[in-house]
Amino acid sequence: MNKSSLMTKKNEVERCWWFVDVEGKILGRAAARIAAIMRGKHKASFTPHVDCGDYVVVVNASKIKVTGNKLKEKQYYTFSGYPGGQKEASLETMLKKKPCEVMRRAVRRMLPRKPLYYSALKKLKVYADEKHPYGKKEFKPLEV
Repeated sequence: MNKSSLMTKKNEVERCWWFVDVEGKILGRAAARIAAIMRGKHKASFTPHVDCGDYVVVVNASKIKVTGNKLKEKQYYTFSGYPGGQKEASLETMLKKKPCEVMRRAVRRMLPRKPLYYSALKKLKVYADEKHPYGKKEFKPLEV
């Protein structure tokens, strides 16, 4: 029987860790590639109903680039649930205050809203600069 027609089971999944340096990279292109890795679409054993994605560590999130006028025009909204509790911030402001949140939101919105959404999202580790707590781990480098 052809191995590619077999369905991967939950306990057969082999996970690895990917390392991405996004300094000078385009936000959307990097987010799309990272989301595909977190879902496991790069593997020959990809099965849509099984979480077979890998872990991704993203560094230098504060040095990401965007095209066009997105720095001034793109808005991020939050709502507390109370009257008058809606806040908005431009991409430029968010990159200064919360650069990790910009990358996390971009990747999060590239993932399909299905039952495996939350388990895939837990595999994303984003850091604003080059420091991360996974120093001794074996990483595969990911080019975006």
